[in-house]
Amino acid sequence: MREQVITKDIIANPKTHYGDAKASTRHFITQRLTGAINVLFIGLLVFIVVRLAGHDRADVVGLVGNWYVGIPLAVLLAIVTVHMRNGMRDVLEDYVAGRVYRLAMMLNTLFCIAIAVLGVVSILKLVFWG
Repeated sequence: MREQVITKDIIANPKTHYGDAKASTRHFITQRLTGAINVLFIGLLVFIVVRLAGHDRADVVGLVGNWYVGIPLAVLLAIVTVHMRNGMRDVLEDYVAGRVYRLAMMLNTLFCIAIAVLGVVSILKLVFWG
């Protein structure tokens, strides 16, 4: 598959279409929605941090192990990793190109999936199995 060379002439021409319009729109909407949800969940995160300041591990396990705290925290972690992946995609699109971009995006995606899975499984383990 050949890489398309994007020059100033291509970018300056308003009739030029490059990139996938549907994927870009989906990325834009996902970034905005996850950002708005993150703002809504910030209250939960502040509550957890303030509640656990100065407490030991047993208190942390006790608070996060409650389903009404643990389940929203797991959802928040999943949403934050989606937002993180999209944000890093923007940075990589700006500064990396070609095969290195594809490799960086693959590593970015794998890292975000690993963080989401490990975090959500850990929280759900506390919620359901103490």
